[in-house]
Amino acid sequence: MLRHLSIRDVVLIERLDLALAPGLTVLTGETGAGKSILLDSLGLALGDRASAGLVRAGAEQASVAASFEIAVDHPLHTLLEEQGIALEDRDEPLVLRRIVTTDGRSRAFINDQPVGVTLMRRAAAFLVEIQGQHEQMGLADQSTHLDLLDTFGVTPALRNDCARTYRAWIEATALLAAARAEMAEAEREEEWLRQSADDLAALAPQENEENDLAALRQDLQQGERRGEAIAAALADLTPRDRRST
Repeated sequence: MLRHLSIRDVVLIERLDLALAPGLTVLTGETGAGKSILLDSLGLALGDRASAGLVRAGAEQASVAASFEIAVDHPLHTLLEEQGIALEDRDEPLVLRRIVTTDGRSRAFINDQPVGVTLMRRAAAFLVEIQGQHEQMGLADQSTHLDLLDTFGVTPALRNDCARTYRAWIEATALLAAARAEMAEAEREEEWLRQSADDLAALAPQENEENDLAALRQDLQQGERRGEAIAAALADLTPRDRRST
């Protein structure tokens, strides 16, 4: 439930703090009294598109903060916990705050923690429902069907339990996939090691074989050098007219 709306430098409003009591609140006024500005300000805190035109003339930025009172078992707590914004005390109010600068850029906060506008919209969907002309067309939005079904057919506690169980299943599935990948890698390494062992066995290496091969190589090199020396000596001893051309 919306309990407080704080508006600073939005369009014509320089400063406004609106406290709302439990129950029905009605705002009335003539055309141009500012009712639409209040709705636009609330929409800004709920993640609506921001523009530089919302900043009051002469101000550097516009800001809106909407404070909500939500039940301790409200499904929004699950979403916030998933995003690391769990409330230390679930009885404390939830504050959505938005700041827009004169260049049209905006920043969003949930309980003073910076968040993306997409997350702000998701959180706002749990808190506020704005009805307008042709609003019934929203029933055609498939993304809202699950929430509508849960609202009328499932208790918040059961929905939260289901969400936690689903997250646990997702985590277990990821761990299983990682374990299978590690097992497959281990099997490939085992196959490579076995092949390497078979190749070494086929070579049948002998003890001190490396030293023996090195000695044989040295003997062959020395023999080659001796052959070259003998060939050079024979060439020197052979008369020039008998040397092959």
